[in-house]
This record gives sequence, C-alpha cells and structure tokens, in this order.
Amino acid sequence: MARFTLALLLLISLTGCTWFPQESAESEAAEENPLPSVDVAVAEVDSLSRTTEYVGTTRPIQEVSLRSQVEGRLLSLTVEVGDRVTQGQGIGQLDDRLLAASVTEAQAQLAALQSELARAQSQLNNAKISVQRARIQLAQLQNDARRFTELAAVGGISEQQAESARTAAQVAEQEVFAAQEQIRLEEQAVAAAVGRVAAQRAVLTQQQQRQAFSQLTSPIAGIVLAKSSEPGDLIDPGQEVLRLGDLSSLKVIVPLSELELTNIRLGQTATITLDAFSDRRFQGTVTNISPVADEESRQIPLELTLPNPNGDIGSGLLARASFQSRPQPRVVIPQEAIQGRQQNNPHVFVLDKISDNRQAQVEKRPIQVGTRLENRIEILSGLQPGDRFVLSSSKKLEDGATVRLSILSELEEN
Repeated sequence: MARFTLALLLLISLTGCTWFPQESAESEAAEENPLPSVDVAVAEVDSLSRTTEYVGTTRPIQEVSLRSQVEGRLLSLTVEVGDRVTQGQGIGQLDDRLLAASVTEAQAQLAALQSELARAQSQLNNAKISVQRARIQLAQLQNDARRFTELAAVGGISEQQAESARTAAQVAEQEVFAAQEQIRLEEQAVAAAVGRVAAQRAVLTQQQQRQAFSQLTSPIAGIVLAKSSEPGDLIDPGQEVLRLGDLSSLKVIVPLSELELTNIRLGQTATITLDAFSDRRFQGTVTNISPVADEESRQIPLELTLPNPNGDIGSGLLARASFQSRPQPRVVIPQEAIQGRQQNNPHVFVLDKISDNRQAQVEKRPIQVGTRLENRIEILSGLQPGDRFVLSSSKKLEDGATVRLSILSELEEN
C-alpha cells in the first residue's frame, strides 16, 4: 500500500511538471509582445489668445523742413535743438538789404507809373471837355445855317452867305467826331496806364513778400528737431535751415512682413512700451498701413498713432508694440500628441470604438496645425471635437495598430 501511494505521488508530480511549463510559456509570450499602452485624451474646442510684440521707432505726427524762400546770409537763429516753438514765431533772420533795395526801386517805379496814369486821366478829361465844347459850337452853327438858309430863300441875304453858314456847320460836325475819337484814344491810354500801375503794384507786393521771407518763422507749433544751418551761412532759396516736429501726437513706425500684416487691421489697438518710460504703458492705434513695401527689406511700414499731449515722449525712441491676437474657437490639443512635425508630416493617432477589455484600434490621421501657445497647438483640420486621440504611447504606433488604454486613461474614462 505504501508503494502504491508513493507511485501515485510520483505520477502526480511528473504530471504537474508537464502542465505548468505550458501555461508559463504562454504567459511569457504575452509578456514579450504586450499591446502598446496609451494615454488617451478627448479633442476639445478652445481659443488661443497670444500677444505678439514688434519693434518700431517713434516719429513726430507731423515733421516739417523749414526752408528759406529767398537768398541771403543767415544773420541769426534764436532757437536750438529741443526748443519748443509756436506757430508763427520768429526764429531767424536773413540779411535783407538787397531785398529792401528792390522794394525801394519797385516803389519808385510804381510812383512814376502812377504819375503817367494821372497825366493820361487828365488828358482824357480835357478831351471830354473839348467834345462838349465842339457839340455846343456845332449846335450853334447848325442853327445859324438853318436861319441863313431861310433868309436866303426870301432874299434877306445872299445865297453865298447861307452856303458859308452851312459849310461852317459841317466843319463843326467833323470837329465833334474828331474830339470823340480823341476821347477813345485817351481812354486807351488810361487803360494802358492802369495796367502798368497794376503790374508794378504786383511787382512791389512780390518784392515786399520776398523781404518778409527774410524773417524765418515757424510754420507749426512743435519742437526743433535739427539745425541744418548756422549764422553766417549763405542760404540759397529752398535750402533747409531747421527741421521741426509736432510732438502733440506721435507716430510709431513698425516694419512688418506681409505675413505678419495678415493679423493686423486699421483701427486695431496695441500696447506700446518704451525703454525710456519702462514703468508706463501707452495705448496706440493703427492709423496707416503702407501699400508699398521697402525695396530692400521687403517689409511694409505700419504706422500707429500715440497721443502725447504733454510732449513727454521724444522722437527717435525705441518702441515696442504688443498686439493681442484675435482668437477663433478651434480644436486645441497638447503638442506632445502630434507626431511627424519634423518630417513636415504632422499627424495624430485617433482611437475607434473602445472594446470592453479597454482595447481599440488607432487610425493615423494627418492634421493641419495652426497657432501654438506654450505647449498647446490649434488644429485647423484633421481632428474633430470629441475625437479620442493618443496623448502618449509606450511604443511607437502604426496605422491600424491595436492598443490598450493605460490605467490613467481608464480612470479618466470612468
């Protein structure tokens, strides 16, 4: 009996040795090729708002070059760079002695022409008086001619006397015509004299204006930005003497590329900071976008207007303009979920229906990416809200691969 029991135990032990190795082999095979464990997330819609900063330069809202309109030696300048000036303020003087002599000469010529006009008008008046006298004499002689003709008809006087009276009347009529013609000639002379006087008066006005131009005055209220000439210099017409700027408002000129301009529009506001005023923030508005790009840099000047009522901010300062983007609701996912960006083939792995044992197949889906903010990226196409996508995987995935949800994903699903 003892031998039977020992044999039975030996058989059981041998049989056990044939079962357990088979189960262990299957377990080891499963452990050698486990399904990839993946963390899963759900695509959601969000808006990425970001701030983009560009560097520009402050300029006066209006910049004027003060140029001389006449030739002359610069005698004085009463302002320096940085001085404030008002509109119409005298800020310099040119030597006007030659201009004053021209004015005196023009005045003398005008006086001479005015004397000629007075003589012409006097002669016209005399001609008009002569016409009146001739008409009176004509009327008297015509009466005499009629009376003598009547007397000759009744024999009171000879026909010769009557004929002489008629001839005298005809001569007087011709004298009236001649006097009237003289009036016409004198009127023409007066008109010509009036024209010469008017022309000379215009010359005098021009010379007086030229003399007035010898005093340099500020055309705007602002600040002296630069001096181009010094007292003693001989100034030609059109030569710059000073450069003035209106700093009641400022322009911030920011060069941008064509792509950068796509997110900026007229009227958009920006926060402007300056190194000289590091503790202050200013508000600027886009007032002009140049239609012409710089030929060398190919950049387009963008102009922002910045109020400067106290004139604290100067010209030529470095300015930083920060624009807040206009976000649109889009699908947003973590950057780590996107594969293939370095190969210009961005894609994500999307899960189909998840089975009861927490397994699913993945689909390799190409996507188009948009704005990036920190570690989040907009998806422009390829992924819809609610899609489950692989956030991370324990193994490299291929299209159609079967995966298993990680414990973390299972907890989130539950």
